[in-house]
Amino acid sequence: MTFSVTMPQLGESVTEGTVTRWLKEVGDTVAADEPLLEVSTDKVDTEIPSPAAGVLLAIRAQEDETVQVGAELAVIGEASDAPAPAATEAPVAPVVPPASTQGAAEISITLPALGESVTEGTVTRWLKQVGDQVAADEPILEISTDKVDTEIPAPASGILVAITAGEDQTVAVGSELGRIATGTAAPVEVAPVEAADLSDAYVTPLVRRLAAQNDIDLATVTGTGVGGRIRKQDVLDAAQQKSYPGAAAAGAPVSAAPVTTATPPVSPLRGRTEKMPRLRKVIAERLVESLQTSAQLTTVIEVDVSGIASLRNRIRSEFEAREGVKLSFLPFFCKAAIEALKQFPQVNASINMDEGTITYHDAENLGIAVDTERGLLVPVIQRAGDLNIAGLARHIADVADRTRTNKLSPDELSGGTFTVTNTGSRGALFDTPIINLPQVAILGTGAVVKRPIIVTDATGQDVIAIRSMVYLALSYDHRIIDGADAARFLGTIRQRLEEASFEAELGL
Repeated sequence: MTFSVTMPQLGESVTEGTVTRWLKEVGDTVAADEPLLEVSTDKVDTEIPSPAAGVLLAIRAQEDETVQVGAELAVIGEASDAPAPAATEAPVAPVVPPASTQGAAEISITLPALGESVTEGTVTRWLKQVGDQVAADEPILEISTDKVDTEIPAPASGILVAITAGEDQTVAVGSELGRIATGTAAPVEVAPVEAADLSDAYVTPLVRRLAAQNDIDLATVTGTGVGGRIRKQDVLDAAQQKSYPGAAAAGAPVSAAPVTTATPPVSPLRGRTEKMPRLRKVIAERLVESLQTSAQLTTVIEVDVSGIASLRNRIRSEFEAREGVKLSFLPFFCKAAIEALKQFPQVNASINMDEGTITYHDAENLGIAVDTERGLLVPVIQRAGDLNIAGLARHIADVADRTRTNKLSPDELSGGTFTVTNTGSRGALFDTPIINLPQVAILGTGAVVKRPIIVTDATGQDVIAIRSMVYLALSYDHRIIDGADAARFLGTIRQRLEEASFEAELGL
């Protein structure tokens, strides 16, 4: 008997996919649900598993070939059908019968609502197999939506007795994904799995190949991905540390030997051509769309934040002890911007050229640009206009941390009305940020640096003084915001920051 491997439906609006890499070759033995190939769509990159155990008899779609949903990708058959004798190895992921569950109640695992606008999700990976024992709240599978990837925990302790939604299957919110039997039943005894086999379940072929190219032992790499999975960046970091171990030994005693200049680290990506990651491709498309859709212009002003610097230095230890987060300049910039948005509603707006309308929003939903390993993401602080400095500091720290650890809900990545990007955190003086559509403006905050500035003293004389200065850059959509309005908006922010009267905001 032969089985056809077809391109699955990877989303409601997805009609085709591109084969990016075959993980098996014709004649290879495969296990049921073992990944066969990697495909890429305009929404997700994923692996396609084998529908049955057997031998890969034929590959119908080659790498870089784009095929329609439902089209045949490959053929799986029995060993006797193969052109050459197949290896007699045991399946990688054998299907085991569930434990005896007589007298045990079964609890359904359902797809939860992962956001107000999310109606479905795709199963990307099962972390447990039928017959495995699971603990309550233990992650058992991974789900991908059009906004976020997340884990689904077990609703109760017990044994996974059924998987009703396979990997790469798209299901609606509320649909059953699997079932757990609770009770005192003992699990079926399963042969022990070697550690190497267990690690393979969490390492993609790309990561394994990258590790081999850089002579990295995956057993020595600590994974930072979901469930401890080793990611591409983990291997790259390990390779960089291997080529430049001096940083790890920074605390070692200095010998009397002559000092030699350390060789700068060389990235393992140098000289390599790779497929663009899906998130990077989405970011690229949205940025180009923003530039092609709106009439973008950037206005820059310089602000003296010496008063804020003095206030911050005076109270930051007390603030951190009280609030649990550090007090940076960013909450002050955000607070001043939010107050200015209330005076200039055209900056806190969105435009619809098809309908010929402008929407002036009644709340300041503040997007905070966050740099992550996967790319730039913009979580949103809803109703930021209701928060004081301390509240903004806590919310900024919280969403930034959860963005970097991939723990945001989908709703937290949408609904923004204005964005702040802190390029100064990496030492940049200023940039010309690109508007995050459908918003009409974005504020870039540069690094705060001390510079000699001409100021007027109490006697009216011009003197040179050392002041803490920062550049603020506002990119805006000229279709709705004129240059004079942008300058007035920035001037309002500058006045608020230079007054530095935030004591009441800080409870002083």
